[in-house]
Amino acid sequence: MKAGSHSVSALSLAGLQALPKGVSRPTYSRAALSAGIVHFGPGNFHRAHQGVFLDALMNTGRALDWAVIGASVMPGDEGLRQTLLAQDLLTTVVSQSAVHSEARVTGPMVDYLPVADTEAILATLVDPRIRIVSLTVTEGGYFIDADTGRFDVSHELIQHDLANPDSPRTVFGLIVKALAKRELGGLRGFTVLSCDTLPHNGSVARAAVLGMAERIAPALLDWIKANVSFPCGMVDRIAPATGPRERELIQSTFGVADQAPVFCEDYLQWVLEDKFVAGRPALESVGVQFVDDVAPYETMKIRILNGGHALIAYAAALLDIEFGSEAIAHPWVGAFMAKVEREEILPVVPAVPGVELPSYLTLIQTRFANPKIGDTVRRLCFDGSNRQPKFIVPTIRDQIAAGGSLNGLALACALWCRYCYGQTDSGVTIEANDPSWPHLKAMAAQARENPGLWLGMREVYGDLGDDQRFSERFDHWLRTVWQLGTAQALRQYLQNQVGDW
Repeated sequence: MKAGSHSVSALSLAGLQALPKGVSRPTYSRAALSAGIVHFGPGNFHRAHQGVFLDALMNTGRALDWAVIGASVMPGDEGLRQTLLAQDLLTTVVSQSAVHSEARVTGPMVDYLPVADTEAILATLVDPRIRIVSLTVTEGGYFIDADTGRFDVSHELIQHDLANPDSPRTVFGLIVKALAKRELGGLRGFTVLSCDTLPHNGSVARAAVLGMAERIAPALLDWIKANVSFPCGMVDRIAPATGPRERELIQSTFGVADQAPVFCEDYLQWVLEDKFVAGRPALESVGVQFVDDVAPYETMKIRILNGGHALIAYAAALLDIEFGSEAIAHPWVGAFMAKVEREEILPVVPAVPGVELPSYLTLIQTRFANPKIGDTVRRLCFDGSNRQPKFIVPTIRDQIAAGGSLNGLALACALWCRYCYGQTDSGVTIEANDPSWPHLKAMAAQARENPGLWLGMREVYGDLGDDQRFSERFDHWLRTVWQLGTAQALRQYLQNQVGDW
């Protein structure tokens, strides 16, 4: 089969040697691999990040007993599972700078368990060969109450697991049940490794596991504390969702028929605490940084990069901008992000060893501007109800404590509220883009006349609505956005027409 000037090879183990010369492929034998990791949520980010590091290490002849078994509790992941199984669990990862693209077939995944199959997942988690259980389950998948910071036992899925501990539906219910079986069988525990972008992600994972265990297996708590580790880590790589555009590009550009390729930026970073209770791959030899304290790195990344995405996302969406690279290039949106970052975010980011924060911001702006990535504004806008408390709210709290500026951060919150109304400035309907979309849409409609109601969502803002200075700024900006539109609001802010606040 041909696509343009390229002959096209279907991705499979049998067809690896027939791939075009410009496509790298594993140098290790898949038959030589054995599983050591179960990963929940083997979507694009996992395969562009953890999977790439493992593949690189395996290509050196090491870590062959650390292959990955994919798992998922989300029924919607069955399509991805079937797609990956049909191509022998291989993935073509295309790393892209603004001027160069490179394709590599990666193969560290050796199985993908039936989705939401409790018995199959538990049987695998109890296998003594499994020494790491890693997670990419998104910010909302940890069931942490934003107001209290504690495990949210009221969530309906958690309530199900508490009532049915032998047939859990959540990752943490499965982990606790598996750990109970391992303890009963005289097996050691495993490392629970969060690969999600969360402040103190290891501690959050620990809180979720212990919170579940406390209620369904309290006698197990001391054993878990002694036999399970929860390292914190900072993960970083922009890896947009795959759609028809990417599937066509992989064929036309590289001659590979891959139904689940991952296109990502060429930048890649992973910073980890070295707290692995049952051993780990030698990831430091392929660029993973092991440090005593991850907190400064993760705070920097979450507030500057993820916070930066939040700054451009909703403004861009309201202006009908499709891609993140177009947003950062837009004179008002890009300038809005830069001004808020410099004046309100960087001043309250703690120092990071060996890193100059203004230079890091410049790097982030360059990465956002990469036109090849195709990161959609809609993806950046997704799940604000879980992302805002992690990416924006902590900075607001620090600025309040420091008596610093809140002006741009208040505008950012107002733009998210306006987005949740469900209509762009030009009148285009915004389709549901948050697990709590009906609630957010109703609140945004009410906030149009009474902005303070939006800040009353304690699950997002905690007690921030009680701060007079912040609530006044938010009130001003939401009314301005509604009265003048997004573009004029951004212009006002950039021209300092409302004072420093």
